[in-house]
Formats: sequence, C-alpha cells, structure tokens
Amino acid sequence: MSAPTSRFGRLVRSPLVRRDGQWWLVSSAGSVLATDPAFTRTLDGFAAAVAAADQAVASLHPRPDEYPAPDNGGQR
Repeated sequence: MSAPTSRFGRLVRSPLVRRDGQWWLVSSAGSVLATDPAFTRTLDGFAAAVAAADQAVASLHPRPDEYPAPDNGGQR
C-alpha cells in the first residue's frame, strides 16, 4: 500500500512527512504511518511552532526597499 501524495510537507531535518493530514515516517526502506494520537498531536504542535518561527525570522529580514542608505564613513 502506498501513502497518499497530495498535501505533502516534510518536517525540517527529519524523516517525518505530512500527507493528507497524516504523519508518515519515511526512509529508503519504506514508509510507516504514525497512528499514536499523542505522538501526532506533538508533531502537529512542533510543526506549527517551526512554521511560526520561520515566519518570525522572515519578518526580521528587511525587504530590498527597506535597506538603509550606505554610510559614507562620515565624509562629505
């Protein structure tokens, strides 16, 4: 049986993938569906925290039109 392929998302630096609302442990040997409710709730919370952190970091980077004017070293 193969895992569903739509709504795909890998948890950063892990063998965990979320497909169609289900977590899968994926390796070169195959895939295993994570079915433990406590484990999958924890994965959902961690994935949400990673996404929030990514958004927070992205908001810290200035857009190209927000870069300050170059400093001429105090010379006129």
